[in-house]
Amino acid sequence: MLRTHKCNELTAKNIGEKVVLSAWVSNRRDHGGIIFIDMRDRYGLTQVVFDPEDSKESWEIADKFRSEYVIQAEWTVRARPEWQANPNMETWEIEIIISKVTLLSKSKTPPFELDGHGELANEEVRYKHR
Repeated sequence: MLRTHKCNELTAKNIGEKVVLSAWVSNRRDHGGIIFIDMRDRYGLTQVVFDPEDSKESWEIADKFRSEYVIQAEWTVRARPEWQANPNMETWEIEIIISKVTLLSKSKTPPFELDGHGELANEEVRYKHR
């Protein structure tokens, strides 16, 4: 099964469900051993959490992920702690704790940030790599 849901689709009503999502790695952050990845598809973003205490094997795989890799993740949805709530995201009430992850496709590092987190590339660079 490729996916059970799309990004931005999961809410508090999905807490406790086992789900599968396939998407691009939009952003990756490592916070003292716990890895946070924003998965992106055409419908939006979903943040997923890789904690070595939950699945050491999945965490080791995720440690190699970079921007624009395509991954498939299986997990259980749980409520996000109140102090971590981010009302700027559609999925702000929940967090995803990974139980299994698969790398579907690697990607070369893009010549500029696609999501607007970094500096904007000049027009010449964007035309060259369109």
